[in-house]
Amino acid sequence: MNEALLMIISAALINNFVLIKFLGLCPFMGVSRQHNAALGMGLATTFVLVMASLSGSMISEYLLIPYHLEYLRTIVFIVIIAVFVQLTEALLQFSSPVLHKSLGIYLPLITTNCAVLGVVLLNVHAQHNWLESIFFSLGAAIGFALVLVLFANARERLEYADIPNAFKGAPIALVTAGLMSVAFMGFTGLLAH
Repeated sequence: MNEALLMIISAALINNFVLIKFLGLCPFMGVSRQHNAALGMGLATTFVLVMASLSGSMISEYLLIPYHLEYLRTIVFIVIIAVFVQLTEALLQFSSPVLHKSLGIYLPLITTNCAVLGVVLLNVHAQHNWLESIFFSLGAAIGFALVLVLFANARERLEYADIPNAFKGAPIALVTAGLMSVAFMGFTGLLAH
């Protein structure tokens, strides 16, 4: 249990996929204008990431490796991710049409989110079993959602700040993202002891 918690903390804070590994920047910049949309995207990505990692780990272990089909991993994982994205989109459209509309094009783009595919591939590359895959992907998803919500909150506050015209819009968003990245780098020594 202790190792699982360390894996989650490491993936969420120390090796954050957005701010440290720079994966998943498209939804990070695109959906982070409003807190509710960022939270919805974080939850949707969490579901897709955990389910795709679990499925990818099991398919790789029980189908691809035994039949020497490892060269099909990327294609198989993209199909798995696309299936879970479609399932998530259908569930959101049914249960929360407002959130579905606010996420817009970014919801189907989870399929091409390099952070999602990256986590699934890293699970297989690190030879995580299915339980470790769940913990690692859960940590990555929590880190993604946390950063998305924090960044959305910062951007909402920046809308009312007195910012020079040259920094309004994307420039101040990039400066804020850079400062958040530096702040998250402070977690690097967290598990050193």
